[in-house]
Amino acid sequence: FLTPLVWLFIAPTKTDRQLLLDMPFAFGSFETLAANWQTLVSFQSGLIWTWITNSAFYCGAALIITLAISIPAGYAMALTEFPGRRALLATTLIVMLVPGTALVLPIFLELSAMKLIGNPLAAILPFSFFPFGVYLTYIYFSTAISRDLLDAARIDGASEFQVFWRIAMPLATPVIALVGFFNFTGNWNNYFLPYVTLPGKKSPIQVGLAELLSNVPAFNPTNAASTTISLSALALATLIAIAPVMVVFLFAQRFLVSGMTAGGTKE
Repeated sequence: FLTPLVWLFIAPTKTDRQLLLDMPFAFGSFETLAANWQTLVSFQSGLIWTWITNSAFYCGAALIITLAISIPAGYAMALTEFPGRRALLATTLIVMLVPGTALVLPIFLELSAMKLIGNPLAAILPFSFFPFGVYLTYIYFSTAISRDLLDAARIDGASEFQVFWRIAMPLATPVIALVGFFNFTGNWNNYFLPYVTLPGKKSPIQVGLAELLSNVPAFNPTNAASTTISLSALALATLIAIAPVMVVFLFAQRFLVSGMTAGGTKE
């Protein structure tokens, strides 16, 4: 598992010739790394930064909507009673089983009918409703939050919104981080739907990597005469694309571990 990752970190320090002839894990040079960096950032006047900005905006907006919907929904299904509660929970579980690629065509047709193709909302709205996040929140509130604690707040005169906002939400920090991480990672790495709905400069970084790939002679020989991207620069672009997810994970791992283990035991 680690072998291709180690190779990926070393590849930007080499030329394409060195990638083919040198030892796979031999370090190249910082001069070559700087040259590959310059090649990458000069591609179509720094288009990679536009792709990164697009991804950050799409994922950030979808994340805010996801948390605003998933956390209250999971809380309601776990700790309140209302007509249709079991049917709604069953529907959530069923939707989780549907592969994302199977939904690309119907979502595309829906977005097309709403005239949102090419609009940033085409990347934000489909990823803002996160059934898996609702289910995680439901499990957390069902197992890790004491109903007696919430009832005590109600007896003291707190409204339902105050019980949720002042009691349940502070205790749900681990699962909020977990839902946010899964949603952000899934949105950041999503390729198929943005590929068909957001062309050109509106594309996120994952679609941008595919465009870079098409400009590498090793993968597209017909474009060899006009290519400006080397394999080493492509490897560097890949590292840039995965860096935000790595940073988010490093800063959130304490909450992620707490969220994944919450509810593992019940007293």
